[in-house]
Amino acid sequence: MTHVVIQPSYGNKQAQQHWRDTLDQEVDFRADARRRTLTREQLAALESMHPSGKARFWGATGNHDNRMDTLATGDIVLFTGEKIVRGIGEVGSSFRNSAFADTMWDPHPDRGSWRNVYSLLSFQPTEIPYSEIWDLPGFNPGDNFMGMRFLDEVKGAAIIDGLGIETLTSLTQAARQELQVTASLTTSGTLVIDPEAVNVAHVSYTRSGGTTLVHRAEALLVQRYRATLNGAEVRRISTPAGITDLYVVAGDDVEIIEAKRSAGHTFVRQALGQLLDYAPHSPRHVTRLTALFPSRPADADILLLHRYGIDCIYQGDGNAFIRLSAPVSRRDHMMVTWTSECPADAGWSAT
Repeated sequence: MTHVVIQPSYGNKQAQQHWRDTLDQEVDFRADARRRTLTREQLAALESMHPSGKARFWGATGNHDNRMDTLATGDIVLFTGEKIVRGIGEVGSSFRNSAFADTMWDPHPDRGSWRNVYSLLSFQPTEIPYSEIWDLPGFNPGDNFMGMRFLDEVKGAAIIDGLGIETLTSLTQAARQELQVTASLTTSGTLVIDPEAVNVAHVSYTRSGGTTLVHRAEALLVQRYRATLNGAEVRRISTPAGITDLYVVAGDDVEIIEAKRSAGHTFVRQALGQLLDYAPHSPRHVTRLTALFPSRPADADILLLHRYGIDCIYQGDGNAFIRLSAPVSRRDHMMVTWTSECPADAGWSAT
C-alpha cells in the first residue's frame, strides 16, 4: 500500500527557510559534517537511491514518531502551504537521526529536532489549489489540512488517481515485472538477462530529483473546460474503475468526460477505454460519453470514438472548445453497451 501524506510546509518563516534549504535545492549528504552523523546502513540506503550523493530532504519532529515509522519508499507527500499544494514528492529513504537532521534544520523550540528524516526520490513544484482536492470523493470543501496527516487507503488512492500521480517506484516495479515476463518467455539461448536486473529492488532509481510526478496538463484542461459549463451540476465521482475527470448532470442528461493531455492516438485509445470502463458504474443512467483533448485528434481517431458513440471535444483556435458529436443513431445503439454489466454467470469458458 502506498501511503499519501499531507505535510504543511510553508506556513511560517522557519518552514519557509527549511523549504529553501532542502527542497529548493539538493543537499550533499556525503559532506564530512553530515556523513559522520549517518550510520553505515543509513548511508548505504541513501547512496543506493541517490548515487550522486545529493538529495532533497524533509523531516518531522518526535511527536510524529509512530506514524513516521510506517513511511516507506514510494510513499507520496503533498507539501502544502497558503491553501495550495506547493509540491509533490516521492519518499526515498526514511530513517530517524537527530544529529543528521540538525545539520540541515535548527530544532523546533518546543518539539526539538526534526529527527524523522526522509529523502525524496523525486520532487515537483506545483500550484494545485485545495479546491482540486476538495472535488475528489471523500474530501470536504473548506478543509485546510492543518497538521501533518496520513491519509487512509481510500483517500490516498483518490489523491493518486484524481491528481494523476505517477511515481518512480511504480515505473521501476513495472520495468522489473516486464523483465521477469521477458525472461520467462524467452527461448533459452536467444536472450540473456542478468538475474540481478530482475531482482534488485532499486536497480532503476537513477533519475534526478526533479522527476515529474504529476501531469498537470489534463487538470488545467479540465479547469478551462469546466468554466464553460453553466447551469449544470459538475463534479467528480469515484467508481471501481477510477475517478472520473468530470461528471456533468443537466436535467435527465448525464455525461462522463475524460480528459487527456495529448490528442495522439495512444491517448485517444486510453480515453476510449476509460470511458467505457466508467459508464456501467455511474449512479445515474449515462446519456453521453465524451473525450476531451487540447487539440483536434486525427480524423481516424475521431471516427474511432464515434464508432463507440463517444463525442470528441477539443480546444481550437482562440481557446474555444469544439464538440464533434457522435451520430445520434450510433450513440443510441451503443448506450445499451455502455451501461450494461456482464453477468457473473455469463458462462464464459476457456477453449
